[in-house]
Amino acid sequence: MEILSKISGTGSYLPEKILTNDDLSKIVDTSDEWIFQRVGIKKRHIAADTEVTSDLAAVAAQATLKNAGIDSLDIDLIIVATITHDKPFPSTATQVQRKINARNAAAIDINAACSGFVYGLTMADQFIKSGFYRNILIIGVEVLSRFVNWQDRNTCVLFGDGAGAVILSVNNSDNSSGFKYATLGADGFSPPEWLEIPAGGTAWPASKDTVEQNLHFATMNGKEIYKFGVKIIPETINRLLDKNGYTIEDIDLIIPHQANVRIVEAAAKRLGIPKEKFFMNIDKYANTSAATIPIALDEAVQQNRIETGDKIILIGFGGGLTWGAVLYEW
Repeated sequence: MEILSKISGTGSYLPEKILTNDDLSKIVDTSDEWIFQRVGIKKRHIAADTEVTSDLAAVAAQATLKNAGIDSLDIDLIIVATITHDKPFPSTATQVQRKINARNAAAIDINAACSGFVYGLTMADQFIKSGFYRNILIIGVEVLSRFVNWQDRNTCVLFGDGAGAVILSVNNSDNSSGFKYATLGADGFSPPEWLEIPAGGTAWPASKDTVEQNLHFATMNGKEIYKFGVKIIPETINRLLDKNGYTIEDIDLIIPHQANVRIVEAAAKRLGIPKEKFFMNIDKYANTSAATIPIALDEAVQQNRIETGDKIILIGFGGGLTWGAVLYEW
């Protein structure tokens, strides 16, 4: 008998501190109008000085465990998707394991930037379908405020901090709802400088010079990433639909990576669907990279935007370049 996986719970956490566009206008040469018109962001949450990535992840994880009605000791694997680890090692996932007392779980981090949550969810589905694990906690989390140059108005206005999570479990019900299909992709042939943190790794180790040159902050070629997002969203969604014999009309809701509202509007136009079919919350939280999709999914669940039987698509794209999408029946 085929083993199917389903989401048994969702959860999220946004730090208490809020930084508005007006607040930013006091730091760099920008304005609320300039930011909102270009990317659709009004505010973002910023982690407290005492909070690290695993702290945000652990709070989201606890909320997810509660919503799923699952004890942390029943978690078999923790997957943390992030580019803003607590430290280069040990993994952030092991720190989450300790903080939520999931002592029976294995723990790994994955780095696929803004596609990380979709990659992690797809990996978890394979573990469950193979019969290897029964309950897997997948977390997308970022503290990007520690990696942006607050003097660079082209990037500091884009990002925020937050965490979202789901638990993927064996589907023990008689229905066939749950994880249906996924498609993943990468283009490592594209210039890495389109979206990267240049220094801090083996290619460019940390030094006095790298710090003085601000090379430990995120940099982005906004024009190229915009073109990439507009192209890859409809291409990936159509590939997902074609593989499963669906049309776009069969999909009830699309939850995309929250990078830029104009990217989603352009993608919706190419797909021939209203932009309202995409769930968006970038205005409140900005771009939280690997955390955007699970935060949006949890919010959609809390707002009753998803009903039993709905077919949804989760789609991410970002640095690497990477992309991925999941077709899921609620």
